[in-house]
Amino acid sequence: MFGFPLDVILLFAVTMPFVGWLFSKSRFRSFCGIYVIVGLLISAYSLYTVSCEALVNPVRIDASLDYLHSSLKIDALGVFMTAIIIAIGIFTAIYSLRFMERDTGIPLYYTLLMLMIAGMTGVVFANDFFTLFIFWELMSISSYILVAFRKQNREPIEAGLKYLVMGAAGSASLLFGIGLIYGLAGTLNFEALTSALSNAKNGWLYFASLLVFTGFGIKAAIVPLHTWLPDAYSAAPSSISAILSAVVTETGIYALCRAFFTVFNPIQIEWPFIFAILSIITMTFGNIVALLQTDLKRLLAYSSIGHIGYMLVGLASANQLGLTGTMLHILNHALMKGAAFFCAGALIYRLGAGSLDEIAGAGRKMPITMIALGISLFALTGMPPTNGFISELTLFMASVQANMAWLGIAIVLNSALSAGYYLRVIRTLIQPAKSKKIESLKEAPALMLIPICIMAALIILFGIWPDPIIELARKAAAALPYVT
Repeated sequence: MFGFPLDVILLFAVTMPFVGWLFSKSRFRSFCGIYVIVGLLISAYSLYTVSCEALVNPVRIDASLDYLHSSLKIDALGVFMTAIIIAIGIFTAIYSLRFMERDTGIPLYYTLLMLMIAGMTGVVFANDFFTLFIFWELMSISSYILVAFRKQNREPIEAGLKYLVMGAAGSASLLFGIGLIYGLAGTLNFEALTSALSNAKNGWLYFASLLVFTGFGIKAAIVPLHTWLPDAYSAAPSSISAILSAVVTETGIYALCRAFFTVFNPIQIEWPFIFAILSIITMTFGNIVALLQTDLKRLLAYSSIGHIGYMLVGLASANQLGLTGTMLHILNHALMKGAAFFCAGALIYRLGAGSLDEIAGAGRKMPITMIALGISLFALTGMPPTNGFISELTLFMASVQANMAWLGIAIVLNSALSAGYYLRVIRTLIQPAKSKKIESLKEAPALMLIPICIMAALIILFGIWPDPIIELARKAAAALPYVT
């Protein structure tokens, strides 16, 4: 049996610089990407072996040093999230073999990618706030640098700095909130906090919950804490935009689920309504602003904000069906938006531009990319028979079950609104070409099409046969102790 999946990822991340140095002066520049893919495949196998037990009885690993106590727990929720993280990581690494071939500093790129994946894996395995915060910072710092990776251009530097400033503010807020929680309970372990704060209900707990929400909410890009996201997604390399949208932002949603359904359960009566209001504001703002965009990646960025609003519906419902819908939409959105950003990157790779005017007609010359993009965009609107329809329907049913049918209606209306700008993108891409540059366009390289086609196929498969992922999402939601 291979080692703990997190150990494998960290091992490959630490050794990546040496591998990069070893092959930097050879013709095998792609070996760094292959090395990362191998590491992620081994970690996926390791996760599979441990998940056989973890889906039944959570696996715990504890470590103590004087007053510092660190704890990891692999339960159904952790397995579910880690499987998504590793899968998107593998797709990103395969895609990057060709997409990043024109860039310098490739060993640094893959090292940061592995560190970001390790950070996210550590966050979802963490069983206490101390461990979570350490891995949260590992995830955050590596993502800041990856956004600004193409430092020769002004836009990535500006976007990375903006992301850094807001992310640092969120981390400071989170750290202060964790400190207050420790002062109230004398522990940071999630299970111990659930017991210690079971009867606590005072002003300091409310203040701590606000600080923790702010810290996680910035990463999740909940309006009005979203302002870093459009710049970061549009300025980062498209491979990084895909993984940011697919799993990094959703890690913030996971953290909110873990915190508010364990630690802050004593104030459970108050926060569902707040989540509901923020859900409507977030989804409506994201979809309306996306209508105004003329750059494909920026349009997809605001669309991601809208889908974060959908995920918040599950938290507002505060029932098992709602959390199942949120987990289901995290998986489905990872596939839908990951594929969409990969397709956008393929267009940029061939054309060097991503504005709708400059890519008009490109779909006729890149049919595979166009079909995959069309599938992902239709899925994002929630059209059957795609996976987006399944998760949005689940969230709608959860809102009705929680006597919040108005939230379900908001999802339907926003899905219809989003169809406006998605159809505009499709129409732009399939219209007759008007420039010689488009006429001479070629399809994306095979290594970039492999993850695109696999993700597009999964979007259809999970729309037609959703039973396995619904069951996994249900088990993941049931791992939260206060899901009713």
